[in-house]
Amino acid sequence: MALRGTTAETDKRTGDDNVPVPRHGGTRPGAWFAALLLLTVSVVLGCRMADTDAITPVPQLLAFLPWLLAPTGIALLFAALAHWRIGLVWGVAALAVIAWYIEPYGKTMEPGGVPVAEIRVLTANVEFGRATDSLIETVSKQRPDLVFVQECEDTCEKKLNQAFGKSAAKNKDKAKDSVYPYRQIVESSTSEGSDGSVILSRHPLTPAKGIPATMGMPGATADVDGQEIHLQLAHPMPPLPSHLGTWRKELGALRDYAAANIGRPTVVAGDFNATQDHAAFRRILDTGFMDGARLTGDTRTPSWPALTAPAFGAQIDHILVSRGFTATRTRFLDLDDTDHRALVVDLTLRKST
Repeated sequence: MALRGTTAETDKRTGDDNVPVPRHGGTRPGAWFAALLLLTVSVVLGCRMADTDAITPVPQLLAFLPWLLAPTGIALLFAALAHWRIGLVWGVAALAVIAWYIEPYGKTMEPGGVPVAEIRVLTANVEFGRATDSLIETVSKQRPDLVFVQECEDTCEKKLNQAFGKSAAKNKDKAKDSVYPYRQIVESSTSEGSDGSVILSRHPLTPAKGIPATMGMPGATADVDGQEIHLQLAHPMPPLPSHLGTWRKELGALRDYAAANIGRPTVVAGDFNATQDHAAFRRILDTGFMDGARLTGDTRTPSWPALTAPAFGAQIDHILVSRGFTATRTRFLDLDDTDHRALVVDLTLRKST
């Protein structure tokens, strides 16, 4: 009997460290919970390492890749409480991979040459036009040269025209840099206005062929102090489970546009519905375009959802520029009645003499 008791006690004390073992009557559920969290995190990280956006829910989770630190930390805690060594090693490895990919992606080359144009660019998604009044106030304060507006329905367009259009130019109290008489518009085809988009400019615009998409993505060419700058508004479909194919296709069209325009001064701005952790967005940066926020060290500042930003969120609103541009300052501004923050970047175009 003593021998059998000793053997039973030995069996109870030993076991494979690779398998969660119940101790003190209640840690097996914790170990399995840690394994479930780590498996989910690892699938997302695996897709990031493989340079693919995969299928739902991976694209949605990739938008919040830095925040995977939280479930990984929780998994480590439960693995420690369960004395699960493999889980601890797994969790530490996951933390290291997340930390690696938190680093900014994309080029930050400093072009030579003399400054030939200074432009301030603002982009804002006004969420079905609801934030138009707040946008007008922000534009009046920031006085950007170019304004890219997404989800601008009929009422939004009329308010912008009243505040900044040619009629506003006749107002003697209006400062010259507070008037935007030039514009390129894709009118909304619905009452909600999610497909309406507008480019406003203080500088003369020449219409250009935009990118065909579900939501309006107009294009134009601006004459800024004698410099021809190509403009393209970005607003691809969000990566909803039922629209992943459209999301990839429209980001691919933006990538093709960037590749065709990398050799001339170009600004692509708007709500990209993608972050640097999405493969489809990185392919745009791989053409040589640079993210304005990246150039000023603001790569991870969240722009959406506004309700939780900047404490929590993802940077899906971007101002991308071709070679020859530098950026000196980036601001993320809160607007009322929209789930996006406005983004403002001060740019300098340089050319070799």
